[in-house]
Amino acid sequence: MPETTRTTRATEATGPARRSLGTGPGRLLVALYGIFTVAAASRSLYQVIAQFDRAPLAYGLSAVSAVVYGFITFSLVRGGEGARRAAFVCCALELLGVFGIGTWTLLDPSAFPDATVWSDYGMGYLFIPVFLPVTGLLWLRRSRMERTAA
Repeated sequence: MPETTRTTRATEATGPARRSLGTGPGRLLVALYGIFTVAAASRSLYQVIAQFDRAPLAYGLSAVSAVVYGFITFSLVRGGEGARRAAFVCCALELLGVFGIGTWTLLDPSAFPDATVWSDYGMGYLFIPVFLPVTGLLWLRRSRMERTAA
């Protein structure tokens, strides 16, 4: 069977081809989310194993941030409308988390004897945790508008 026939049939069976959201400038976004996934996961894994009794709330929130970063990375690479929607929701929740935890760490520092990725609005990470979800939301919005226009 010719290659074009197989491709056409596969597209008909699965719907329109998925376009990765990690193409073009989105590659930088995927790279940053990947780096933050590894950084947050390795940091929280060590903290949960070696020091959990010292600051369980902070270390648990670092683990949650690692899961969020990983899911967004996966969704951006996967592409497709469902993945775009999931990434959009996770970026919005991430931004709420950064602002919520950032504000909480400023108002009640005693609740956080050790920092999380989102402490002080990500100050320990050069405030990238604030800019990353904003950039992600803008990129996802732009990719949706491009897809709608096409």
